[in-house]
Amino acid sequence: MNLDFIVRRAAIVKGIRSFFDAHGFLEVETPVRIDAPAPECHIDCPPVATGGFLRASPELQMKKLLASGLERIYQIGPCFRDGEKGSRHNPEFTMIEWYRRDATYLDIADDLEGLLRFLQQSSRPSARRSLLKCSRMRVRDAYRDFAGWDPWTDWDQDRFDFDMATVVEPKLKEIGGGVFLMDYPVQASSLAVVTDDSAERWEFYWDGMELANCFTELCDEAEQRRRFAEARSARRALGESDYPLDESFLSSLASIESASGVALGVDRLVMVLCAASSITQVRVGV
Repeated sequence: MNLDFIVRRAAIVKGIRSFFDAHGFLEVETPVRIDAPAPECHIDCPPVATGGFLRASPELQMKKLLASGLERIYQIGPCFRDGEKGSRHNPEFTMIEWYRRDATYLDIADDLEGLLRFLQQSSRPSARRSLLKCSRMRVRDAYRDFAGWDPWTDWDQDRFDFDMATVVEPKLKEIGGGVFLMDYPVQASSLAVVTDDSAERWEFYWDGMELANCFTELCDEAEQRRRFAEARSARRALGESDYPLDESFLSSLASIESASGVALGVDRLVMVLCAASSITQVRVGV
């Protein structure tokens, strides 16, 4: 733990709140212990001895707030994942998520670029890093150019994940700066709207490190239920815990109609802004 980084972290979090408050977002707080996490193949939520799970994300609960009528919301808080520990991972981490009704993943990309500009301008001169070099690249082009194959014509989940970690992300580090990796294979985007043959999803990388994951949100109950069923089957096949369905979330989707949202790792953002090499430098008690 680096005390200077901890002080700077506090200023960064304050700046995040200032940005969203100034842009008409309402800060919300949803439960950390939940009964029904979203089923995703490689994301495991720690079970709670008294029942339920520690959340990996507040996503489903925040979408219920959109369904109730709120239009712009954000939340900064703790999230948890089993089995994740390293220089960029910790079992407990801090996330900011924000959601907008009547928005797409392109609108949220603009939000993120605006947030990065704001944080750069509001930081002390000696601590500033250029966050303005951002580009956009399609996932299909990245795999064709860097990995030499096309996931759209020859889908392989294991190969896709392996090449992302060992080929694509290192190439993004070589490019440097911020890269929005846009338009994912449908099979890799269980919560996103599909347009033509791609899901409206992006992930944002800084020097090859993933910072954020965004969707144009799927708001079709029947389709979301089908995709959750596929994800639960995949989890069972891998011997992972099976999560119950969040029926209140599924039934709320029709009331949202259209929306987009993103999860941004606060610890990793602080690492970028402070030029830290490990998450242990920017979190208390790690």
